[in-house]
Amino acid sequence: MHTLLITPHQLQSLLAQGTPCAIFDCSFDLMKPELAGGFFADERIAGALPANLDKNLSTHTPGAGVNAGRHPLPHREAVAQWLGSLGVHNGMQIVVYDRNKSAYCGRLWWMLKWLGHEAVAVLDGGLQAWKDAGGATESGPFSPPASAAFELKAPLRQLVLTSEVSAALGRPDQTIIDARAGARFRGEMEPLDPVAGHIPGALNRPYTENFDADGHFKSPELLRAEWSQVLAGRTPNSVVHHCGSGVTAVPNVMAMEMAGLGVTALYAGSWSEWCNTPGLPCAKG
Repeated sequence: MHTLLITPHQLQSLLAQGTPCAIFDCSFDLMKPELAGGFFADERIAGALPANLDKNLSTHTPGAGVNAGRHPLPHREAVAQWLGSLGVHNGMQIVVYDRNKSAYCGRLWWMLKWLGHEAVAVLDGGLQAWKDAGGATESGPFSPPASAAFELKAPLRQLVLTSEVSAALGRPDQTIIDARAGARFRGEMEPLDPVAGHIPGALNRPYTENFDADGHFKSPELLRAEWSQVLAGRTPNSVVHHCGSGVTAVPNVMAMEMAGLGVTALYAGSWSEWCNTPGLPCAKG
């Protein structure tokens, strides 16, 4: 079972052995979301299923989300129903990837953990690594497989809501880590949300710093050294991760686990929910 990362060669071995697998292409573009369908149609891992951040991994129906923000999480029951409609069941090894240096596929990795599914892993290096390893690709129309039943189980990862983050603001038992780029964190620019800045007291660890130049996660040893420097003595289990809308914070969640620092929480509403909630403080600098 692969529960964090999987290499292209490991995935090729699973497929060759006939292991039941579901592979999801989560490629996306935050600034041009309409391109996602084209990415999938143009080139994908052979047999891959589509997972659109806006349409499948978020809900934009009023009242249908667990939280607010730009990419509200659908309720667990809705996600399970969607997975089942694509033939995904609990006995499968699930693999997620994108062509964006794992910026978006982590969202589905985390959601599956939240649904209680342990056997889900990110394809390290994404589509390009798969192609470099000689993996088969396909293009064109997509025909969904026969539906299956996906059963919900107890969550394996913790979702934190705005009310919980605000109630613990400034307390030593909560360490907020913001995964956005430094300029956005400091409030020097904000391309997506109506207010620039960050949650008071938050630390900044841009999610991109977890990867090497080729989009592979750094080694566990290097991640542990870097994250220990970020935490500066703070307790790892106090960490609550967030970003702009709960998507690119997930590589930080994964990196801490790879570094052996344990399972940490995700504030999925993130800055987009925080800065739109009346009465909550915002900081700059």
